[in-house]
Amino acid sequence: MRTRLNQATARYSPPSATILLPMSEFIDTVVRVRYAETDKMGIVYYANYFVYFEIGRVEYLRQRGLDYRQMELEDDSFTVVAEAKCRYRRPAKFDDPLRIRTRVTSARRRTITFGYEILHDETAELLATGETIHVVCDSNGRPKALPEKYRRFFDYDASPSTSNLKED
Repeated sequence: MRTRLNQATARYSPPSATILLPMSEFIDTVVRVRYAETDKMGIVYYANYFVYFEIGRVEYLRQRGLDYRQMELEDDSFTVVAEAKCRYRRPAKFDDPLRIRTRVTSARRRTITFGYEILHDETAELLATGETIHVVCDSNGRPKALPEKYRRFFDYDASPSTSNLKED
């Protein structure tokens, strides 16, 4: 799996297919479709796109410098998926290289929204777009505010000492 920061260019998709999102730059992760992720026709099973979103989200946080496991262990803070959407445009097939593009589209005190694009890495064809909304919760599932020290990881426009996170 390769990952790298993409400087918000339309290099991998035509401008009309790119989601224009206000907050952070995309972070790209490349994976190859495994046989187990496909149906009998060799097409990626629809639910696996949500697994790709999770791969992109974890890599986004890692590339931004956040250790999600430490956030859970040290601060009892978990980002629980409250809503997930996917718009399928073209099928991905066995052995296709996929570019998962992930960015934060909204960050509030208790909710974080991620946006995704999945493209064929060789042809730049847009295969799917999606969004997940997460609620910050403690280990008992109670909503809580995102600890201050993590806010900069989700708020691209904020300086390290301040945060532009909106109130929920």
